[in-house]
Amino acid sequence: MSEYMFNGADSYDTPAGHPVAAGFKLMLKSRWYFYLRNFGTFVKSGRCAARGELDKDHQIHYSNDNIRLIEDCGSSVHLRGLDHLRALNGQPAVIIGNHMSLLETASLHAIIREYVDFSFVVKESLLRTFYIKDILLSLGAIGVSRTNPREDLKKVLTEGKKVLQNGRSMIVFPQSTRTRSFDREQFNSIGVKLAKSAGVPVVPMALKTDFLENGKVIRDLGPIKPERPVRFEFGPAMNIEGNGQAQQEYVENFIADAFARWEKEEKQG
Repeated sequence: MSEYMFNGADSYDTPAGHPVAAGFKLMLKSRWYFYLRNFGTFVKSGRCAARGELDKDHQIHYSNDNIRLIEDCGSSVHLRGLDHLRALNGQPAVIIGNHMSLLETASLHAIIREYVDFSFVVKESLLRTFYIKDILLSLGAIGVSRTNPREDLKKVLTEGKKVLQNGRSMIVFPQSTRTRSFDREQFNSIGVKLAKSAGVPVVPMALKTDFLENGKVIRDLGPIKPERPVRFEFGPAMNIEGNGQAQQEYVENFIADAFARWEKEEKQG
């Protein structure tokens, strides 16, 4: 049932000429086509989680729906560095990335779950959100306030270390909020500190998911921008040495370089 879409590949690009869904056209390419299908996937996934059945196959299956939805709405998906995830050979790591929209948490199981079993560090309020809470609780997600850095760090180091010691990876978004740009000043070292504490490597993850924008009135119901491609790129794992400063710079440079390259590619068309 898992239907992993990227077997044996290091990269993936939505095929040129991928057809736009008829329903999207009938709804005049409205954002509501996206949200209706996306919500339906969350409902099915949440019910599956509530029954205690959200295993690897189901995680990939429902996440695949979100990848296909992006393409059906006329955007394209581009993946790079999947071989770096395979190279972990199932060993735990802290995957550290920038945070742009809710699309990444909806898509990551389709992209990496075949190779990496993982949990998230998420905003605490999501653990109280209808259906989403059942999914995140089934994954053992760690909720943080994002308003009290000291308490957040303590909680992530304590609970995240247990997850890693049990052989699962952690995905950490160190920014305090979702942003379209990458700002090093807003990118803290909580992921590197967790990796150091648990004695596991870090894997950098650069992503661009502004296909789904933040809303001005309701943050989680923003417009969609099909002209914007969705991108995920992963780098080689790096072990923590010393105080971890070199690894923090490695992750930040990886993301900044990816953003610069993507911007150049998109300007060139």
